Amino acid sequence: MERKSATIDKYVVDKTGTLTQDQIHYLLTKLVNFEKETSNQLVVYMIPTLDGDPIEDVSVRIAEENKIGQEGKDNGILLLIAKNDRQLRIEVGYGLEGALPDATASSIIRNEITPEFKKGDYFTGIDNGIEAIIAATKGEYEPIDEDSSGGPGLCLGIPFVAVIFFAIIFFMIVLSFIQRLFGCGKKGSTGGSAKSGSSGWWDGSWSSGSSSSSGSSFGSFSGGGGSFGGGGASGSW
Repeated sequence: MERKSATIDKYVVDKTGTLTQDQIHYLLTKLVNFEKETSNQLVVYMIPTLDGDPIEDVSVRIAEENKIGQEGKDNGILLLIAKNDRQLRIEVGYGLEGALPDATASSIIRNEITPEFKKGDYFTGIDNGIEAIIAATKGEYEPIDEDSSGGPGLCLGIPFVAVIFFAIIFFMIVLSFIQRLFGCGKKGSTGGSAKSGSSGWWDGSWSSGSSSSSGSSFGSFSGGGGSFGGGGASGSW
């Protein structure tokens, strides 16, 4: 049977109607900026089903057909998600296999993406995965060793983040006491920001299932000629 092509024209393609337009725009912005800063191309492709094909075959075929990454650099990455099959894969181009080896890609899937997918929060899982992949290509992501005693991210049975939190609270209490003692107390304020947003898959047209933004040129993708050799990792949830 002749295989049909899967043309990618956006950095984020959702064929399942899972993501909102605000969420897609948020992710597009992150991926467009990532390419501008590094020349690396990272594409998210979300489909309903693999139609019985191995995800490894589908992933490398989509990545090569769309030539994700730059010619000569082979610095492309595809995050493929088959929602109904509950499978996903990070496909890594030749040029990034050193920065994003199979073990690191597997750690990102297990620890950053699938925990959120199991809760039905696909946007957060995808965003976590993107952040971790970007950090890995910069040498800033440390894979979690699940075999280490006490489990990942633990210190004497207490989560590392909690240790930092209580240390900050203790420091603020001591600082407040010193300020009151010497009559030099000051008041301050902090601010924050939040993320916005809270059929056949191979037909080549970009569709999200909600109000379409396909008419906009923002986030448009054009492959640069990257090559793939099967590097990466697969997972399920």
